[in-house]
Amino acid sequence: MIDLKEVVPSKGKNFIFLGEAGSGKSEISINFAINMAKNNNKKVHFFDMDMTKPLFRSRDLSEYLKEVGVEFHCQEQFMDAPTLVGGVNHLLKSKDEIVVMDVGGDYIGARSLGGFAPLINKEDTVVYYVLNNMRPWSYDIEHIDGTLGKILGVSHIDLSQVRFIDNSNNGITTTADEYLEGSNNMVEIVTQYKPIDFSCVNENLYDEVKDKARLPLFLIHLYLTYEWLEEQVL
Repeated sequence: MIDLKEVVPSKGKNFIFLGEAGSGKSEISINFAINMAKNNNKKVHFFDMDMTKPLFRSRDLSEYLKEVGVEFHCQEQFMDAPTLVGGVNHLLKSKDEIVVMDVGGDYIGARSLGGFAPLINKEDTVVYYVLNNMRPWSYDIEHIDGTLGKILGVSHIDLSQVRFIDNSNNGITTTADEYLEGSNNMVEIVTQYKPIDFSCVNENLYDEVKDKARLPLFLIHLYLTYEWLEEQVL
């Protein structure tokens, strides 16, 4: 089990989560922001940049995030009109605050980052690309390269800014064996080209996988789930 300070670049204070639709970006970014708020003296700001309105949205947890000390930012949408939350530039520049951005909707949602590229392509910003071997666009290196290429193309983010993290899970039903198989596949496929910083695993599976995992483990609490399972989550 890792302390994020062990794997996060020392100069990093802005953290952007990208990936294919359904890869688990929102769940990871929420856990990441909460961890940062608990273990950092700086104010943590969370930006819900998802303009495609998926089933599981970080904005649905906005009140809880505020309760645990994370300042939440999002822009309400009118029907299906995509809208962009304000205040990003100021906080990306601030040396006294931490920014966590959940950018949903693969390359479609990543378009929202284009205007911030000059600030994102700096050493104080870390761009995490989420790999989930249980999703079709992370199945092999060709699919990963194709999706990542589209995301970088529309967002104007430099490839040198991107760091990989593994999130081999399929929600609350994922078993330890399924996680290990998916994570091992990601190691075999990706690490010959670029390292994977850490792997995200459901906290309930930790004891079963801790001695078999090939990557540092970041424990994930499943905050986003179906309404009829809420009593099992919070």
